[in-house]
Amino acid sequence: MKILIIGSGGREHALAWKLAQSPRVEKIYCAPGNPNIREAECIDTDNLEELADFAAVHQIDLTVVGPEAPLCEGIVDLFKDRELPIFGPDSKAALLEGSKNFAKEFMLRHGIPTASYTCCHNRKDALREVQRYPLPVVIKADGLAAGKGVSVATTAAEAEEAVNACFSGEFGSAGETVVVEECLIGEEASIIALTDGRSIIPLVSSQDHKRAGENDTGPNTGGMGAYSPAPVVNSGIWNRVEKEIIQPFLMGCQEEHFDYRGIIYAGVMITENGPKVLEFNVRFGDPETQAILPRLKSDLSEAMQAAVEQRLHEISLEWDNRHAVCVVLAADGYPGKYQKGEVIKGLEKAENAGALIFHAGTGKDSQGQVISNGGRVLGITALGETLPEAIEKAYTAVNAVDWPGAYFRRDIARRGCDQ
Repeated sequence: MKILIIGSGGREHALAWKLAQSPRVEKIYCAPGNPNIREAECIDTDNLEELADFAAVHQIDLTVVGPEAPLCEGIVDLFKDRELPIFGPDSKAALLEGSKNFAKEFMLRHGIPTASYTCCHNRKDALREVQRYPLPVVIKADGLAAGKGVSVATTAAEAEEAVNACFSGEFGSAGETVVVEECLIGEEASIIALTDGRSIIPLVSSQDHKRAGENDTGPNTGGMGAYSPAPVVNSGIWNRVEKEIIQPFLMGCQEEHFDYRGIIYAGVMITENGPKVLEFNVRFGDPETQAILPRLKSDLSEAMQAAVEQRLHEISLEWDNRHAVCVVLAADGYPGKYQKGEVIKGLEKAENAGALIFHAGTGKDSQGQVISNGGRVLGITALGETLPEAIEKAYTAVNAVDWPGAYFRRDIARRGCDQ
C-alpha cells in the first residue's frame, strides 16, 4: 500500500519509521516532510486541496495526519468528500483539541473527570475570574497555540501577565477566548488510544516533560522528552482511566455523532482523588510517539487501516516489554528565540550507540550536511530492559551528537526511577 503522512516533525518521522517496517507498505510520502526522513519521499506542500489532489492522482491507500492544525481545518472532511481514505477525526470531533472550552463542555456532558473552570471572552472577566481561584491557577488560550498557550501562574502577577498575553494577540485568534481553571496537583501521564468510533484500543502509557527546564521549571514547550511506560499508571489507575475516561469518551463520541477514526490523546493528571483529564488532543503526541512506537511490535498500518474501515474490533496490539526513553535536543533559547542553520554532526555515532534518531526541526545545507531548522530539532530514543538502562543508553547517544547549539534536559524519565 501507499501511504501519505501529513506533517514534518519528529512525530511524523516516527510514524514513517514504524510504517516502513510493514511488509504491506511499498511507498511512503510525507508532506511537507523533512529531507532527513529517510523512509519517505517529501512532497513540498501543506495546502489541503493540493494534498487531496496528490492523494487522488497517486492512488494513496491511506493518509495519516500528524499535527492538529490540518485536522481542525477540516482535512478529514475534505478527503472523505472525495472518498479518499484518511486516518483522523473530522473537524467537528477535532474541536476537542481546537477549543479548550468545547472539550471542557464535552467532558462535563459525559461525566469525564476534569478540573473546574470558567470560560472568559474578554480581559476584564478573565482578570476577575483568576482572583476566584486559589494559586497556582491555570490560564489557557482557548484555541490552537502550538502547545504554548498554557500558563500555570503561581502569583497574581503571573496570572495577570498570562491573561494579558492571551488578549494582546500573542497567540493570535487562539487567545480571543481564555479558559481559567483550577490547578490539579499530582503527576501527569499521557494516555493515547486508537478508535474507529465504535471500539477503542488504548496504547501503552507514557509521560511527557513539558517544561523547558530541569525539575519541571521554566516555560511550557511542545515537549522536551518522554518515556514509556509511565510507572504512575499502575494497574489500579489504568482500570480507572479505562472506566472513567476512555469508555465515557467513546460513548460521548457516539452520542454526539462524531466521525472519529483516529487517535485520541488524553493528558491526565493522577491526583489523590484519581485520574482527571487536563486536555484532549486528537492526534499522536509529540514526543510521546517517539517513545511509544519503538515498543509496538504489531503492524501499525494494519491497525490504522482497520480504524478507517471501522473494523478495529479485529485488531489486537502486541508490545515490547522494554522501557523506552526519548530525549529532545532543542535549539538553545527554545521556546524563545533561537538560531537556525547550525551544522549537526555525530548522528551516526549516536545511532551506533544503540539509539533511534527522529528528525524534527532539521534540514540540509548546500553540502548535504544536517542543520538545525527549528526549535525542537531531534528526538533521540533508546530502549532498555530497565528504565535506568534506557536512560543511560539515550543520554550516551545524546552526548555523541556534535552540536554546540543544542539544549536538552538531563532529567528525562528520572522521576520514573523513584517509583
